[in-house]
Amino acid sequence: MTSWYESHIDRQIREAQERGEFDGLPGAGRPLPDHGELYDEDWWIRDLARRERLPGGIPPTLRLRREVEDLPQELVKFKTEDSLRRAIADLNVRIERAKRGLIEGPSTILPALDADEVVDAWRRARAE
Repeated sequence: MTSWYESHIDRQIREAQERGEFDGLPGAGRPLPDHGELYDEDWWIRDLARRERLPGGIPPTLRLRREVEDLPQELVKFKTEDSLRRAIADLNVRIERAKRGLIEGPSTILPALDADEVVDAWRRARAE
């Protein structure tokens, strides 16, 4: 014979439901927000930052990921190879610090950027 057990927390939740304390909460009856077709493991952080209007926006590790993702489109802003190489070196230092947990935010597994590959892409973009 199995026995039925209701923990203290379960009892509090049940009693609150019976009193109607969960009725009419914001968002009740609406579908969960669609975060796009591609799964993004950090969607909840961006949603929290937007919803709570956090100062500074998203955490530094997520800003770093965004910088790396946007780099191909930002290449045209660099006027010299030296300035581009300095920017890549700075990004690589910050990537390494993020991997070690020295920058706030969720952990990251960003690979270091290959400066020669990025410079080659920059040269191709300038030639077009």
